[in-house]
Amino acid sequence: MIEVKINGLFLTQSQASGVILKELDGDRTLPIIIGEYEAQSIALGLENITPPRPITHDLVLNLLETLEAQIERIIISDLRNNTYYAIIQLRRRSELLEIDARPSDALALAVRQGVQIFVEEDVMRKGAYSADEFQDVEERRIDPSHDRLENLRRELQEAVDKEDYERAAKLRDDIKKLESRQ
Repeated sequence: MIEVKINGLFLTQSQASGVILKELDGDRTLPIIIGEYEAQSIALGLENITPPRPITHDLVLNLLETLEAQIERIIISDLRNNTYYAIIQLRRRSELLEIDARPSDALALAVRQGVQIFVEEDVMRKGAYSADEFQDVEERRIDPSHDRLENLRRELQEAVDKEDYERAAKLRDDIKKLESRQ
């Protein structure tokens, strides 16, 4: 198995979201098309942004914690008919469990927990690009702070329209913080 890290998110020309996995000890990259919701969840995890209420991936982690189970690692295990498969390896006490998952969900959990991500060699061989090949693939990186900024501005306008000035002031401050990071 090859250890990888999330090297970024991208949008295809047709506006589909994707994640780029890069091997740690090599130059191959593995792009995987994922859903928009999962891309946003991964982006939030990469940026260490915690929503006010738990989203689905946070809920799963809360459940695992309650059940005293920990994610040990994520494995992108197969590529069949242009569909990637993943396994979430969990440990509960001394028992190792393997849970079938979509790669996007497994990766969204991995970024929140800082667990290792692996790809089976056969999957890398079938789907990965070398550094030179990947330069030829057109992509546009998703900027999670841009989407967050857009949402905050919309919420600010709604708060002002509803004359909820206390909330508007808080949102204004959040916008300023996010803009200063860009």
